[in-house]
Amino acid sequence: MTDMTGKTVLITGASRGIGAEAGRVFAAAGANVVLCARSTDAIEALSDEIGPKARAVACDVSDYAQVAGAVAQAVEAFGRLDVMINNAGVVEPISHLAAADPEAWSSVIDINLKGVFYGMRAALPVMTQAGGGTILTVSSGAAHGPTEAWSHYNASKAGAAMLTRCVDHENASDGIRAMGLSPGTVATQMQREIKASGINRVSQLDWSDHIPADWPARTLLWMCSPDADGYIGQEISLRDPDIRAKVGLS
Repeated sequence: MTDMTGKTVLITGASRGIGAEAGRVFAAAGANVVLCARSTDAIEALSDEIGPKARAVACDVSDYAQVAGAVAQAVEAFGRLDVMINNAGVVEPISHLAAADPEAWSSVIDINLKGVFYGMRAALPVMTQAGGGTILTVSSGAAHGPTEAWSHYNASKAGAAMLTRCVDHENASDGIRAMGLSPGTVATQMQREIKASGINRVSQLDWSDHIPADWPARTLLWMCSPDADGYIGQEISLRDPDIRAKVGLS
């Protein structure tokens, strides 16, 4: 396991799924974890579970002031920010583009795309001043091709993937390690929402087809190690058996 002792990690969307598991995995590796989400009760319960190395910070990633405030609280609590994990994301409401509600469609962009930009924008000054840091963004195969009734999700994930490349292009020389993680389909609440829609091939998958949430969480931890340096500026896919082998997943 990658040793994260003394490091501080901020995780958005930490109330459930990949984000919550990342909180547990990074804390077990010795990190201080700042758990951010709109669901205050859930992140406070997780913080209590993890113990003194955790802080729960209520944060709506679609509001830059709240994201910047969460970064400031991380630095105030632990004196540094080493890793920013942009994990918060939504897929609902699932709707064909021609029938999509414009405000609801835009809300997904606010969370999935602007929320990632806000996380990067808030973390970069702190990290560059400290001489470097790691920015990891949970991406998706949906970033690279259209999916029926997911125009908001496809567009937002494609944009977020490009933001990772932009950060690498602009800030690699500042010591910033930017990478994306495409986990495939994961056994989380989002997959229950997708299943309930009954639209597109993803909704037809069996629950047993999805990987457990701790797999991407463990991969995010591995991405903080020098072993992942060859993937800086790129997107790692957990569908790749070589990546699974490197992380130690089976």
